Order: sequence, then C-alpha cells, then structure tokens
Amino acid sequence: EVQFVESGGGLVQAGGSLRLSCAASGFSFDDYAIGWFRQAPGKEREGVSGISNSDGSTYYADSVKGRFTISSDHAKNTAYLQMTSLKFEDTAVYYCAADPFRGNYLNPADFGSWGQGTQVTVSS
Repeated sequence: EVQFVESGGGLVQAGGSLRLSCAASGFSFDDYAIGWFRQAPGKEREGVSGISNSDGSTYYADSVKGRFTISSDHAKNTAYLQMTSLKFEDTAVYYCAADPFRGNYLNPADFGSWGQGTQVTVSS
C-alpha cells in the first residue's frame, strides 16, 4: 500500500522559509517520479515542482523558480521541498504525489498516489 507522511507546514511571515517533507512507503521510491502540488482556497490544484528519482531531473513552476528546491533522500525514502522567500500567494495546502510515469511532472492528472496535504500559510 502506497503511503505518505507529510510534514513541515505551518505559519510563516513573508520572506521566511519552510521545508516540507514527504516520507513515502509501499512502492519502489528510486523508480518513481515525485511531485509537489498546492491548492489554495477556490483555486485548482497546481504543480509546484517535480523530481525524477531515477535520474534526478527536477522541474519547477515559473512562480517558484529560484525560491523553491526539490530533493530526494533515497536512503530515507523521503522527498523534500525547501521553500524560501515565501510570498503571501504561496499560501495553500501542499501535497506530495508519486507515480511511476514519465509524463508532465507539474500536471496533477499524471500522478496516481497522493499524500494528505500540509497547510502552508504565509502572512503578509
């Protein structure tokens, strides 16, 4: 059974930093794509960042390039999203997801397994 334990969300002032963690189990972590997505109230879920655990390729939405960094620790089966220079508009529930595909790392429809989400609130 695919499972995720997400952590690291919280309340932070604009300009601050947070690191989200996604501990995964129940699948071959090294062979999967991992994505981070977010959903703000009243908005559609959007792709933030993705990483190929097989070759390390990373992908970012334009809105977070230069501020967010995705990484994976294969020994811990855990993915991370380091978020810096946070803005009010980054406020959302953040989800990690995994899939063995080779598609669009920023498209929620291309991911089949999802975490429960963690709230990130940035105060202006």
